[in-house]
Amino acid sequence: MAAVTSTRPQQLPPLDAATKSSSESPRSSSTSNEKVDALAPNLGVAPSNKKSAPVDRSASTKRWKTFRASFKHLWYLTPKEVDDFMDSYVIYNLDWENEKEMIDALGPDYQQRVGTCLKSYYGIMNHLCALGDVEKMYIPPQMDKNASVLDNQLLFEESTARELGLKAGDRVLDLGCGRGRVAAHMAKYSGAQVTGLNIDPNQIAQATSFNQELGLNNEFVEHDLNDLPLPFADASFDAFYEIQALSLCKDPRALFQEIFRILKPGAKFVLCDWVSLPAYDPQNAEHAELMRRVKPLIGAVGTPTPTSFEAALRNAGFSVSRSDNPSIDDLQAPLIDKVDIYFRAMRQAILAGVKLHLVPAHFKTLINRLCLDGQAFVKMDNMRLSTTTYRIVAERP
Repeated sequence: MAAVTSTRPQQLPPLDAATKSSSESPRSSSTSNEKVDALAPNLGVAPSNKKSAPVDRSASTKRWKTFRASFKHLWYLTPKEVDDFMDSYVIYNLDWENEKEMIDALGPDYQQRVGTCLKSYYGIMNHLCALGDVEKMYIPPQMDKNASVLDNQLLFEESTARELGLKAGDRVLDLGCGRGRVAAHMAKYSGAQVTGLNIDPNQIAQATSFNQELGLNNEFVEHDLNDLPLPFADASFDAFYEIQALSLCKDPRALFQEIFRILKPGAKFVLCDWVSLPAYDPQNAEHAELMRRVKPLIGAVGTPTPTSFEAALRNAGFSVSRSDNPSIDDLQAPLIDKVDIYFRAMRQAILAGVKLHLVPAHFKTLINRLCLDGQAFVKMDNMRLSTTTYRIVAERP
């Protein structure tokens, strides 16, 4: 791949005051809906008049601050960092199930190569996502049709805390913790202490800093979930959850056995993740093409199914009590579409900025890659071929 070069201005221009969110109260659910309502006449949609249920936003970031910090980080990327990010997408054209293909593409040390690619990918992707309402790097189940993407995240996280039965003093493991925003909300909401695990040192540093600023006693560990055993003692945790991290897992059965080991008897386990659904037919040309386009967009290496997850959990010793799609009407597509509309609008602004030499040229490379195939993601969900929000609840006897 040719090197991506850019000419950097000496100083980042000031952030326009219009990017600051007016909604920073602890309990609110209007942020993204207000943005959509303001744009409604131009987008050809009717403004929303209904109010959604309140959620606890006391652990949420001030959006203008995270936007500015991530924009600044992206501004000063080196050409090598951009190239490594683009090159990392090679892993999403592969699948853990086809080891020969993995070795042919990445060499015999393919698992290590995947880990290296993931660090390059997430080191930039977490900042791209923070330019919108997916700073937590996941599009949630649709829990409330009238709520924003951000507040649907919070609603789902609160439902997960209740499902786990979290209470003050509990120790809970968050696998694939990202920037620690979910961990902060779970701790604030339940009083539990969260330990987050993530492969990307950049996100671990941000998670640690953010949780310390909030006065939370959460801790964060840099570790590859495919590098077993996990760095925790037997029966260390009262509960476990993960959100959209298992698509990167090489061997769910082995990982679930490890989680079984580090959970206390009676502890609950909740996963929310990417799966292909029964309607998906790999022999169907349209289905296969959609899968080829969507996996790189969502960052999936594996293609698990609800059945494969359930079997791996039971094999590890867990009892499965729930296996479902928590989204209203089993559809995540309305929220995916909201995110896609936002970033496609941002793409036009960034491309104009690049053309006028107001922002570095590599922003064009990054935003084009981020916005590729969003509507394929929407279509796959509407056809019920896959979802990134399949939920399974299990318990360690």
